[in-house]
Amino acid sequence: MDVLDFLEKLDEIKIKFEPIFSADEHVIVAYEIIAQHTIAGRIVDLKEFTYDESIAEEIRTEVELYVIRKTIEIAKEDVLRNQVALYLPCNPNLLMTDFGEKYFQVLKDQLDESCMSSIYLVIPEHKFKGDFEQLQHPIRYIKTYGVKIALDNIGSETNLDQILMFEPSVLKINVSQLNYNAWGAQNHVFTTIQSLAIKIGSTLMFDNIQTDYQLHHAWKNGARYFKGVYLQKPAEQFIPRDTLKMRFRNECQQFILAEKRLLEVKYEEMKKLKKTITTIVEHVKPDGKDVQKLLQLAKQLEAYAFRFYICNDEGFQVSPNIVRHNGQWDVENNAVGKNWSWRPYFLFNLIKMRNDAKGELSSIYSDIETGELTRTYSMALNDHEYLFVDITYDYLYEHNIVN
Repeated sequence: MDVLDFLEKLDEIKIKFEPIFSADEHVIVAYEIIAQHTIAGRIVDLKEFTYDESIAEEIRTEVELYVIRKTIEIAKEDVLRNQVALYLPCNPNLLMTDFGEKYFQVLKDQLDESCMSSIYLVIPEHKFKGDFEQLQHPIRYIKTYGVKIALDNIGSETNLDQILMFEPSVLKINVSQLNYNAWGAQNHVFTTIQSLAIKIGSTLMFDNIQTDYQLHHAWKNGARYFKGVYLQKPAEQFIPRDTLKMRFRNECQQFILAEKRLLEVKYEEMKKLKKTITTIVEHVKPDGKDVQKLLQLAKQLEAYAFRFYICNDEGFQVSPNIVRHNGQWDVENNAVGKNWSWRPYFLFNLIKMRNDAKGELSSIYSDIETGELTRTYSMALNDHEYLFVDITYDYLYEHNIVN
């Protein structure tokens, strides 16, 4: 690439605005900036240019700042009039060459302080090569003016400590990088990010949506914001806020109907499982100290469980583990006396079972010993003893209650 040629034709850089849609209002709430330059018949993307370390930092910085300046000049009136936000590219390595002074100065020169809250800096933290503690300082300063942070390409390479450090408003997830078969409960990285976003008050944005299938999965997995060519291609100007409102709303209604049907079936299957196990247990009347009774219960639970045990109201195990191995039920006496009160919500669930007088089916989780996904059904046997039944993955899968 001829860098001098690039610099001489900065005014030929094309700024495109990619609409960002909201899941709650079904309208455009923001635009992400895409800057492109055509050199010798080849389209060069700004991101490609600014992360090319063969080009001097000061040149890459000049280009990025030019794009920010030009973007705001083009979009300023629309931002003020339509109250939409701008997602601006921000290479953290370039930002740190002067601790963000030039970048922030461009924002201050172009915008009133009252408009700063409409600005999001899109930062791919995994591409930063310096000291994150140092990067945190200019970002915190810029944020005091209302500017927000959107962390880009969140995924398996993301450092969760760094998410906490930056306190981003938005976490951007590129759907093309996700394995759809592993979305939801099976994808521990994804569910961890999802939980973290809720705890720190960040919003999930799903990027690069190209099909209705991807849109459906994004909607189902907690995305508040969406963008991608399936919804709207980037353009050189803003478009009406409610451009896709009816189409988006209709698609969401279809998602809702499909999801409700699945949830109804899932609810009935879970209800049936709880009722069946409760009926079996009430018939057998297991005793933590009577191994024959426990084995009798095991025989009745073969179609549902791979392990069960009984604890007292302090979480101490009073029965052996009854575990199914290779089609046979084994008695593991070494489990007697173990305490499980350290598990999150364990004691609260005991109190809940005792007071509500009904069993509880846990959320999906990976079993520590087998690594398989399971759910645990627990119920009070009396005022002081509680039964815990670990359900087999095969049963959960066959009855569509894995997730």
